[in-house]
Amino acid sequence: MSGNKENVEGVFMQNLIVAVDDEEDILKGLAITLKKEGYNFKGFTGANDMFKFLKKSTPDFFILDIMLPDMNGFDISKELRKTKKFEYTPIIFLSAKSDEIDKLLGLELGADDYITKPFSLKELAVRIKVIFRRQIKHSKIQDNVNDKDISIDKEAMEVFAYRKKIDFTITEFKLFELLFKNKNKVFSRDSILNYLWGEDKIVTDRTIDLHIKNIREKLGKAGKFIKNIRTIGYKFEK
Repeated sequence: MSGNKENVEGVFMQNLIVAVDDEEDILKGLAITLKKEGYNFKGFTGANDMFKFLKKSTPDFFILDIMLPDMNGFDISKELRKTKKFEYTPIIFLSAKSDEIDKLLGLELGADDYITKPFSLKELAVRIKVIFRRQIKHSKIQDNVNDKDISIDKEAMEVFAYRKKIDFTITEFKLFELLFKNKNKVFSRDSILNYLWGEDKIVTDRTIDLHIKNIREKLGKAGKFIKNIRTIGYKFEK
């Protein structure tokens, strides 16, 4: 996040939002709506022009169409996540594809939301505001939590288990952080979904099971501390 001030609602204003979509009408609509909400906005019809822009600018938010003529949105997201300064920058995917597998892929790549076309510009603006608020909320959580075997660095968004760095996706990090910082507390799948994506959920609760499976595998022997509470959800118990 850039160093913008919070307004009275706890939302960062004047943040720069960049959108890539090959439909110019959508870009025009986004420009009008988001500027009215107090954001700076820059739109591109292709990925190449956006990446040239990124050499001189650091956006606070990306809106990416998936089907683009020069590079699809998933690949753009992968390239952004390889860059340190955009490793955790919020991303919303726009797509005419409504299949759950596409949504799961987008979220697994670290996206914060996935919106299917056609969509409401007002709804999109609300979702952006919610994501910014969520970032503020998360940033106020204690930065570092440790026990003798596992540690979390909130600012760097890094987890170490038995002194080995664990390469979590953003979603995996947030989910593990929730469980680890609330040891022995049971979280239902639905409450985890609400925590990660808000009440306007776009995936099913089996998504959580998939993320838990991946987290356990990456943690190795530390994965045993994530307990499955049958028919309810999960907890971290050590």
